[in-house]
Amino acid sequence: MGLIQLLFRDPLTFVLLVIPLMYSIILHELAHGWVAYRMGDPTAKWLGRLSLDPRKHLDPFGSIALLIFGFGWAKPVPVNFQNLRDLRQGMIFVSAAGIAANLILAFVAFLVMRMTQGYDIGSLNTLLYFMARVNIMLAAFNLIPIPPLDGSKILMGFLPGEYRYQLERLEPYGMFIILGLLYIGILNPVISLFQNIIIYAIQLFIP
Repeated sequence: MGLIQLLFRDPLTFVLLVIPLMYSIILHELAHGWVAYRMGDPTAKWLGRLSLDPRKHLDPFGSIALLIFGFGWAKPVPVNFQNLRDLRQGMIFVSAAGIAANLILAFVAFLVMRMTQGYDIGSLNTLLYFMARVNIMLAAFNLIPIPPLDGSKILMGFLPGEYRYQLERLEPYGMFIILGLLYIGILNPVISLFQNIIIYAIQLFIP
């Protein structure tokens, strides 16, 4: 279900969901660009993408799709992997950076929820809950090893050249493959598995 229905049914919950969702996506992309910059590629910095300004990151079609279908995307931060000092290492670290950003946000949200347990913090508790769930979902989804998702780039960093090339060839068709697999439900158990692993890992530190 998209967010349009939620906007008319419960405007407050809509706002409390959209804010963490928007900035979780932005910080995910920003993390890619920042790590790439630190590893030798200034492309994102040159294009002004190392910014928290939503206008730099939000994709009009991705935003509309999110509102209507509940599935959307931001503009990917441009990374020229050939500029990285170590291509294989850079591919792994840059790709993992977005997932790491989502995991950190989820961890912080759960930590604050635990620290404020027993206190009446009203809507802030709802905001923290949505921030945790949204970031777990984003991290789990991006771990799927199908191009252009981050999981595929991490996998490419470990694969020999020939296999990496074969996986790279899927990228022009990757989103169609992902949408098709989502439509028929094949990816749902995979995403759920990744979500459960993430929640279990967080609970090891925040019992």
